Amino acid sequence: MAKTISKDTPLAEITLRRYEKPDNLTDRELIRKLCLSIGLLQPGDSRDVIVDVLYVMLKNKQKELSSEQVKDLVVKFRKQKKLPLHGIASSNIRRQLKRLRALFLIEKVANNYRITEKTSLLEIYEEKIEKFLLESIKNRVKEYFKAVCK
Repeated sequence: MAKTISKDTPLAEITLRRYEKPDNLTDRELIRKLCLSIGLLQPGDSRDVIVDVLYVMLKNKQKELSSEQVKDLVVKFRKQKKLPLHGIASSNIRRQLKRLRALFLIEKVANNYRITEKTSLLEIYEEKIEKFLLESIKNRVKEYFKAVCK
């Protein structure tokens, strides 16, 4: 029987990718590239319901939505765009909302979700991701470099 030595669970993580400039993209394609850029979607991944969840949240920025309302809006949007209805199970929609919460893009208020503080994604990126998340990850990685160099 294999013995587990340790379970390395990160306290925080983010993937950043650089793509071409965001010119001449449709709304959905723009959000898709954003999701790819911050690691919410993997290159070549056909399971892209996270794109539609974020799209729906942005289109309803001033509202607080339950996970079922998000699901219903995602289904409606995917039908409108003639996209397959994959990944729309309630449990998966809640999982995608949790992933968006982990990056501070949305927040949970009571049992509803909304864009964090009903603000712009740029403000959220600058305040929560750039200044807080990236800075803390960068500093911890630096601590490991220092420790290795001792």
